[in-house]
Amino acid sequence: MSSRAVVDQDAITAAFDALDSAVDKVASLNFDAVSTYERLVLLERCEKVRRRLPAIEHPLINALARQAAPEELGGKLSHKVAEWALISRPEAARRIREAADLGPRRGLTGEPLAPVLAGTAAGQRAGKLGAGQVAVIRRFYHQLPGWVDAATRERAEAHLARLGSQFCPEQLAGLAQRMADRLNPDGTYRDEDRARRRGLILGNQHADGMSELRGWLTPEARATLEAVWAKLAAPGKCNPADDSL
Repeated sequence: MSSRAVVDQDAITAAFDALDSAVDKVASLNFDAVSTYERLVLLERCEKVRRRLPAIEHPLINALARQAAPEELGGKLSHKVAEWALISRPEAARRIREAADLGPRRGLTGEPLAPVLAGTAAGQRAGKLGAGQVAVIRRFYHQLPGWVDAATRERAEAHLARLGSQFCPEQLAGLAQRMADRLNPDGTYRDEDRARRRGLILGNQHADGMSELRGWLTPEARATLEAVWAKLAAPGKCNPADDSL
């Protein structure tokens, strides 16, 4: 190991130790003598810190995704992240997808690249965007039709990131929908756009043996399914307990 790597590792460890110490100190404070207004101000500061923490995780997750082989991890990245962080696998997968959008990237030759959602990433690092706002912006960005050009996407994402620092997630979702309607007023989507979203998710089996099934169907798949249901799901069909016609 090079001396530079040792120095970097020491600096990283010291920084995380200082972070732990600072949290310990703040958690031990007594707020009984603080006024209502000051408590609200402190809650706002707590939220700002909470919003900034994912920005620490993103480069770690992206480096694992880029450099760690499945053999080294002992399986899928989401499973290993869930195991070490003691979180659910769906939550680990969500963090990995968010890191891919908001974390630093590397080009094919190793050159550093800005995050896919650069405005949102900057807002998160500054504590201006919370998990709710980030989810709204990511959903808006990935549901845009493929024919929307890159420059328009970047401007729309940056604009929503600025709005996200002023509005709660529910309000931002309404603004994002209006922006999507302006960008795609005719509701035009290509087969490639639908192909990105189609799929089925089979949930875990519950104690009673039942399993949840969720997913997205293409228009053609829906039309086929509705035709089958019209024949087999009508009253009195495929249900021996229902004698009605």
